[in-house]
Amino acid sequence: MPELPDVTVYVEALAARVKGQALTGVRVASPFVVRTFDPPLSAAVGKRVLEVRRLGKRIVFELGGDLFLVIHLMIAGRFKWLEAGAKIPGKLGLAAFDFAGGTLALTEAASKKRASIHLARSLDEFRRGGLEPLEATPAQFEAALRSENHTLKRSLTDPRLFSGIGNAYSDEILHRAKLSPAQLTQKLPPEDARRLYQATREVLVEWTDRLRAEAGGKFPEKVTAFRKEMAVHGKFKEPCPACGTAVQRIAYADNETNYCPRCQTGGKLLSDRSLSRLLHDDWPRTIEELEEKSANRGKKSR
Repeated sequence: MPELPDVTVYVEALAARVKGQALTGVRVASPFVVRTFDPPLSAAVGKRVLEVRRLGKRIVFELGGDLFLVIHLMIAGRFKWLEAGAKIPGKLGLAAFDFAGGTLALTEAASKKRASIHLARSLDEFRRGGLEPLEATPAQFEAALRSENHTLKRSLTDPRLFSGIGNAYSDEILHRAKLSPAQLTQKLPPEDARRLYQATREVLVEWTDRLRAEAGGKFPEKVTAFRKEMAVHGKFKEPCPACGTAVQRIAYADNETNYCPRCQTGGKLLSDRSLSRLLHDDWPRTIEELEEKSANRGKKSR
């Protein structure tokens, strides 16, 4: 799912192309993507784009006539900037927004369609209340973090607590801070909370700058949650860049948490519910046990 750095770069690219321009047409290939009916999406046609902004992980086009076009890309939604009047891309295309200078196409490469388009007269229903992590003071950040007693992973990705952070960048932030994703927020020492605050700012700013430089003024085309430069996210069994230990994961539903057991959990392996249930007593408790089991399997296979 595109998160704060990706969405920020999308917003900048869109603002450079459509701010001040009139929306000349809207074409919908998959009706399910439109989640509102009053006002109808057709009411946006002819309205000028006054501003493009990020609201959490959503992208908002502020239009004339006190209307807001709100798009949530969810996991697999992406934008393409095409020539004016271009056809909606093949099987992946959901909708197209036409401007004099080009067409913005919304696509989704997933069998389960989750991306959404709303046209609203207010943004109140879309505000989740999460703190903007790059605008917060250390005290504000820590207060939000401790407001509920959850794991660090869950708290960082909760849009009611923090705005714009998801599965990928929470992994990177926790690795930078050298903190366990399973650490409970209300038991977190103050010095660790300050380190997490700093790591959050560093990772989000660094990746926004990196993605901005990668786009190089062009429209972002390679928006993905899995990047080779990431430290742990999507790097299961690959070496941690800090210590060389194999990155581990906790899988659940459609997501997974990636972490380094030496840098973040003191050598302890966090329980993967499905695997630990399956393996019972054979489930390794530490990275040393896991490495020993792997070495023994290697000897037996020779």
